[in-house]
Amino acid sequence: HLPPAAFVRCYLDTGRVLLLTVGALSLVSYPAVKMVGIRTGLPLPSAGEVAAQMLVYLLVEDYLGYWIHRLLHTRWGYDNIHRVHHEFTAPFGYAAPYAHWAEVLILGVPAFTGPAIVPCHMTTLWLWFLLRHLEAIDIHSGFNFPFNPTKLIPFYGGADHHDYHHRVGGQSQSNFSSVFTFCDHLYGTDKVRSLLLIYYLLCKCV
Repeated sequence: HLPPAAFVRCYLDTGRVLLLTVGALSLVSYPAVKMVGIRTGLPLPSAGEVAAQMLVYLLVEDYLGYWIHRLLHTRWGYDNIHRVHHEFTAPFGYAAPYAHWAEVLILGVPAFTGPAIVPCHMTTLWLWFLLRHLEAIDIHSGFNFPFNPTKLIPFYGGADHHDYHHRVGGQSQSNFSSVFTFCDHLYGTDKVRSLLLIYYLLCKCV
């Protein structure tokens, strides 16, 4: 439960940062996508091609994003950049892009690496960024609905996985994955399942 002023501040600050960062990047977006080989003409890609490229982009972004997120939780990275995003210990959907301007630019690197490695059609690139933003909103929403279709995706972390990361805050050294949880499992930083269960049981007992 947040006061209305907190929501307004989030909206205004996020809008300002996105306008300065993404707005500036849009000025060089066309030559950048042409340079890496992204197509803009006909024919449009097949559904199979789009699905395969999306899977590659998700895996590449998730792996690189995991390590960048861990770097942002070093003392210098957190104090100078990442602490802005952690101002909301119980985030809501719009808090997903709420961050320091440098973090917005830094996290754009893993998101664009996949399309740079495996060039696609412009429509696929738009769909990829739309999918990535929807996923970010989902994990920051604070809701873990039983009918959420993401529950059918293997290793998908969801809101409960990321909520714990925000709840702990700057001291968090776990749950760095943004989409899947296999990096957290592989590198021993997955703490959400057992700790959330303990937290839930404690709340029920109080």
